[in-house]
Amino acid sequence: MKKTVVICDTQPIAMEGLRALLAQLQDMAAVGEATSIMAGMDLVRNLSPAMVVIDKSFGLQPVMDWIASLRGNGRRTSVLVWGHSVNEAEALRMVQAGAQGVIRKTAPLRSLSDCLRTVAAGNTWMDDLMFQNTEKTNGSGRSNLTSREQQVAELVEQGLKNKEIARSLGICPGTVKIHLKHIFEKTGVRGRYGLALSGLKERGYLPAARYN
Repeated sequence: MKKTVVICDTQPIAMEGLRALLAQLQDMAAVGEATSIMAGMDLVRNLSPAMVVIDKSFGLQPVMDWIASLRGNGRRTSVLVWGHSVNEAEALRMVQAGAQGVIRKTAPLRSLSDCLRTVAAGNTWMDDLMFQNTEKTNGSGRSNLTSREQQVAELVEQGLKNKEIARSLGICPGTVKIHLKHIFEKTGVRGRYGLALSGLKERGYLPAARYN
């Protein structure tokens, strides 16, 4: 049985291109299109597709709110967010909000096809370029982190800011900064978003496959 897809995009030409690609994939089929978030939600509600592809150009917060609304309604439809410009921080926030996939519109067709199939199957995918700052340059990974550092790293993965982490753990924001400094030194990962992405990858929430 073919996996059904709803496309929600700001650009009709982008929808046409994606529809043409889906037509070439024998195991998938576009069943609806919308040029607004609300219309896209109506299609998902009425058609219950396996996946919805939504354009990040609608705005980061509106897209995240849309995903939250979808999840709040108990829908099992997988969400793939794509856009011309998506940085690692935005990608992380969308995954944390409940998106199963994030990919750039400029991705190679092979990657886009694999991404569509992966997300439609209920698995998680993130554009290879999102991992550019998660590679370890030195250090020995998370095995040498203290229990407190592990807690801080896990809260970073959840998208919490330093003040929120401090409040959650009952410590000062300055102490959180010190823990993060030690975490970066031990793991060799650069930046809190790189840390969060690498953590999600290690836990199996993001694919290990890489494409050039």
